[in-house]
Amino acid sequence: MIEAISSLAAASPTDAIKTSWDFLLKGGLFMIPLGLTSIVGATAILYKFLSLSRDRVIPDPLADQISRFHELLATDRTEPVLREFEKGRSTLARLAAVAIRHRGRPQSDIILSVEAAARQETSRLHAGIGVLDVVITVAPLLGLLGTASGLVTIFQGLGSNYDPTTISKGIAIALHTTIFGLTIAVPCVVAHGYFTRRIEILTARLESLLADFAHVCQRPAIKN
Repeated sequence: MIEAISSLAAASPTDAIKTSWDFLLKGGLFMIPLGLTSIVGATAILYKFLSLSRDRVIPDPLADQISRFHELLATDRTEPVLREFEKGRSTLARLAAVAIRHRGRPQSDIILSVEAAARQETSRLHAGIGVLDVVITVAPLLGLLGTASGLVTIFQGLGSNYDPTTISKGIAIALHTTIFGLTIAVPCVVAHGYFTRRIEILTARLESLLADFAHVCQRPAIKN
């Protein structure tokens, strides 16, 4: 495996592509579901990178306006912020809009309404994480299944012609699917941990901003 990686690093781009393609072909039919699994995993990672961007969850300008909302309220400059809430382009904007719709009520009622909406928003934040869980589980299993299938084929075809060299080469080829399966799973594990931690950080930030905002919204003087 180390020699294969070294040869890929030293080869030209065309040779590297050819070597990679030969590697995939040697893996047999199980490389097809593994290839589909890798596409699904890559798509899920890309989707989460986009959906968890700061502009889609907690835009900095909007977070700053919410933290200073009592100042904007005192100077009657809330209209642009309220319009941004109604557009609902981010998680923070949609939750703030819920708080605004319940303005003038007791803070506990506003918080309950925001928490109910936050559960739906939390589901949105976690969308795609389940796909990564499946890929992390399925990819190594498909790799092992491909290897086991290849080994069975090798030993069935030996018969009385026992050749250690042939066996070792056959085992090496059979292990291709395991290598490919682990290659798919490892980046997905890293991405899963990163996205889970990022969701926790974003959720904590949302809770902090909206708790203060709910306190401001209990005042009946907010104007549309």
